[in-house]
Amino acid sequence: MKLSLSTHVAKPYKEVFRFFTKELFIKLSPPFPKVKLLRFDGSEKQDKVIVELDFFLFKQEWESVITEKSETKEEIYFIDEGVKLPFFLKKWKHIHRIMKDGDKTNIVDDIEFETPFRPFDILFYPILYFQFAYRRPIYQKVFG
Repeated sequence: MKLSLSTHVAKPYKEVFRFFTKELFIKLSPPFPKVKLLRFDGSEKQDKVIVELDFFLFKQEWESVITEKSETKEEIYFIDEGVKLPFFLKKWKHIHRIMKDGDKTNIVDDIEFETPFRPFDILFYPILYFQFAYRRPIYQKVFG
């Protein structure tokens, strides 16, 4: 299943990309589940991000690797793909697109995911949507 959310911010796209750091990653984490950052290498090809998700009664580890990164005059993007996923996910691919929009930027989260059972994809979609919609005001606060 696919999900896409975009947020317009006031800063130029190259400046926005420079702030895609460990600190921003932590700010973007929603209040639930609680996220403990175990490893954050960055946004370059082969970098890893490993987190522990705390659901109160149980914890799940999630490991993603950056499989691709590209920069053009119009856009910088990088892709993280899940290599170790929580039990409720079978596939994860997240394309982070930081796109030039005049002297401003459009940040786009393009996500492809699958749960172990196709009907759960539909149930999981709104949960995932709100997890990423949570990022919009943070992006706008950080980048104007």
